[in-house]
Amino acid sequence: MIKESKLSLSSRYLIAFAVLIIYLIPLFYLFNVSMKTQIEHLKSPVGLFEQFRFQNFVTAWNKGDFSKYIWNSVLYTSVTTFLSIMLSLFAAFPIARRYVKFPNALYVFFIMSLFLPIPLVPQFWLANQLGMYNEQWGYILLRTGGTGIAFLLFVGYIKSISKELDEAAAIDGCGYFRYIFQILIPLVKPVMATGVLLTAIGTWNDIIGPTIYLSDAKYQPITRGLFAFYGQYLNDWPLLACGIIIVAAPLIILYVFVQRYLVSGALAGSVKI
Repeated sequence: MIKESKLSLSSRYLIAFAVLIIYLIPLFYLFNVSMKTQIEHLKSPVGLFEQFRFQNFVTAWNKGDFSKYIWNSVLYTSVTTFLSIMLSLFAAFPIARRYVKFPNALYVFFIMSLFLPIPLVPQFWLANQLGMYNEQWGYILLRTGGTGIAFLLFVGYIKSISKELDEAAAIDGCGYFRYIFQILIPLVKPVMATGVLLTAIGTWNDIIGPTIYLSDAKYQPITRGLFAFYGQYLNDWPLLACGIIIVAAPLIILYVFVQRYLVSGALAGSVKI
């Protein structure tokens, strides 16, 4: 029995280690290339770098003019994520609690947005008619429109919270918005962290939306900047690797800050269910 337990434990560690290697090798290769010179990379594409060359990041930042794009991406990602999470939470709460008529039909209606393709042609026509084309606020509204996976997560998690909490708050005279912001949001922090991360990743990495709806260069996000950088420095792998790391770094930092909520959310969900 003890041997079986040790074997099972060893297997789990082995699988976890294999998955860790699969994820880390591409990141390490990218970092390894970014620390090389072009000649050093051509001589040995898979060899280890000889010394740290953080100046490559400064060169890539200046040549790619990423400072022009990054604040647009920060604006789009932060505002879109905040509005999407709030919209999803306010939509999910009454549906999860069945405080509205036909909650199942409304739930299916929202979930359909996850599976239906985006109608780009009529959406572009409508955005153009409403004056949203080539406007930052228009692009933010277009990105905020879908509630997506955050809504699905909120509905499932709110159902696991005791309904007596709503009744106790109502007896104490707690209003709807006060209940949402002071009681519900602290309870759904783990799920909210997951929704924030997924929504932020989708907005930060979006390149199709800005290409279609933002024609002015001063409104372009950093993904468009990376695309232009890729076209100019396609053969300069160290600079290109630096550009990719610059674009991905904010999301990696965001994950570092919210990952503890992701783990606690998974544990809390497993206990409540």
